[in-house]
Amino acid sequence: MNIACVIIDDEPLARKGLKEYIADVDFLQLKGEFDNPVKAMEMLSTEHVQLLFLDIQMPKITGLEFFKTLKNAPPVIFTTAFPQYALEGFELNALDYLVKPISFERFLKAAVRAREYYEVRQKNMGETLGSASGGIADYFFIKADNKLVKIFFEEVLYAEALQNYVVIHTTDKKYITYLTFKSVEEYLPSDRFIKTHKSYIISAARIDSIEANDIRIGQHHVPISRNLKDEVMERLLNGRFLKR
Repeated sequence: MNIACVIIDDEPLARKGLKEYIADVDFLQLKGEFDNPVKAMEMLSTEHVQLLFLDIQMPKITGLEFFKTLKNAPPVIFTTAFPQYALEGFELNALDYLVKPISFERFLKAAVRAREYYEVRQKNMGETLGSASGGIADYFFIKADNKLVKIFFEEVLYAEALQNYVVIHTTDKKYITYLTFKSVEEYLPSDRFIKTHKSYIISAARIDSIEANDIRIGQHHVPISRNLKDEVMERLLNGRFLKR
């Protein structure tokens, strides 16, 4: 598996070192680098980022303060020259805490820990959502209303993020389940479901019409975010748009 990661560090040499380390680890994929946490906010809210290498001591806002502001924060590895922040970093459930200067051996150990985290999560998701041994079945299970509910992919209209829960709207009813939006996004087949907004994933087959930034699915209206519109339209219309 590839882990999409982002570097946030105000020191150019520190970013350069992390970039070189990431390039040498075959399961890490650099998605972006930033010298300021605020500049990274748009990518973190719209892109699929799975791992954050985050410096702590930065101007205006520390990495710890910034991380606390993120609603759906990806797993984080803090990087800093100040070991006294380690306890607070781990209280935020950081995967690891790297003290500068960072050796490649120590970096690799942290990267492997991130990979193990995702391997365990995928295994747990497979058990929770009912993945089959020969591939993904045409249905999955979620826990809702204190019971396991079986849902067929073809019944799903769209999924919606709701704070710490996900609402799955189907042809018959809606289910509220205690899952992360990212875990649902990663599980739903990408050839059938499209993320249109940071809080919405739709079934492409269930779309009735598209007008401006609004998708109509039956009586439901689902937004398309400005940052994702080109990608969404390309995926939906590719080879399916009849014109004169």
